[in-house]
Amino acid sequence: MTTTEQADAKFEKKLATAQFTDEMLDEMRALIGTELRTAGSVNNEYADRHAILRYCEGIGDGNPLWTDEEYAVQSVYGGIIAPPTFIFACLGSVQVGWRGLGGFHAETDIEFYKPIRVGDKITATIVFDGFDGPIEASNFAGRRIKDYLRQEYRNQDGELVAKFICSRMRFERSEMQKKRETRKIELPHPWTPEEIEQIERDVLAETPRGADPRYWDDVNVDDELDVITKGPMGLSDFIAFIASGAAPIPRIAAHGVALRRFAKHPKWAFRDPNTHALEPVYAVHYNDYAASLQGAQAAYDVGVQRTAWGVHQLTNWMGDDGFLKHVHGQYRAHVYLSDVVRLGGKITEKYIDDDGDHVVKVETWAMNQRGQNAMPGTAVIKLPVRPPAA
Repeated sequence: MTTTEQADAKFEKKLATAQFTDEMLDEMRALIGTELRTAGSVNNEYADRHAILRYCEGIGDGNPLWTDEEYAVQSVYGGIIAPPTFIFACLGSVQVGWRGLGGFHAETDIEFYKPIRVGDKITATIVFDGFDGPIEASNFAGRRIKDYLRQEYRNQDGELVAKFICSRMRFERSEMQKKRETRKIELPHPWTPEEIEQIERDVLAETPRGADPRYWDDVNVDDELDVITKGPMGLSDFIAFIASGAAPIPRIAAHGVALRRFAKHPKWAFRDPNTHALEPVYAVHYNDYAASLQGAQAAYDVGVQRTAWGVHQLTNWMGDDGFLKHVHGQYRAHVYLSDVVRLGGKITEKYIDDDGDHVVKVETWAMNQRGQNAMPGTAVIKLPVRPPAA
């Protein structure tokens, strides 16, 4: 290769591509049980009022329990608390290994133990718990791996606030790119003005239960939860999530700070052919070209962002006196720019759990306009018990 060809190749700088090898698998097995470095991915150490507000704005959750001091002081908490998924704004996740492979967030499983209050300092530890596979080729992708990161969040008193198992699918980008055309859909979605008007009415119709308790005694199996609507997804919706501090792996940076990081970790970046700028791999969430290199049709949402939307729907329904104990979701389809997602659920069980809490188990969903459930899942919610009559 000539000097000119080498310079051109360096300038093109596309996303790295690699294949699963025995050497790579052995390397990753040796990392199982390793506690990972987190310094480059911490966004908010402290749950101050503005950090909570920015996060709520970034997920479109206007619940006054998170944002209005005058309202929150009258609640059972005596002041503002953060929405449960604020943990993502402290540290969304990190990356580990799998050099040159692509990755999609595949599944989220979170246990919540304590609320986060204004002023709490949240520290996360992350451990690589291993992986399954390689799983053989499918219509969606070539061979793939599913790996697991265990993320534990503690407050300044050392109390466990939440435990998040983050599962990602790792794949060979070249195989995913080959199958891209087989998954082609019409984007942007061809909404009519009448449909847009109805969608926006639905978005504005959402109402948190608030201070009116939803008693365990009053709900029944097969009851459906109130639906909330997100969309049509715009670029600002995706960027607002980044601006909230919830962009993971690692923090987004600019100019010389970014260039020095990319020089140190070349596979973190690619060169955008339109702007000629180096962009982080995370740009798949706002850059169509980057998304296409991952085998996607266009820029798509972040997995934990979608979980935050689902938790928004659950906390709206349960009211201030409820407590979300567990949430689980699988990411089954990308949510693209111009998509609309309607999040809902149905009670499937009602019982007293091992902690003595009166809870309901909920089947949850996130339906897009193509009739796909983009995030099937479950949740467990503690509800207050109706006090005995005087």
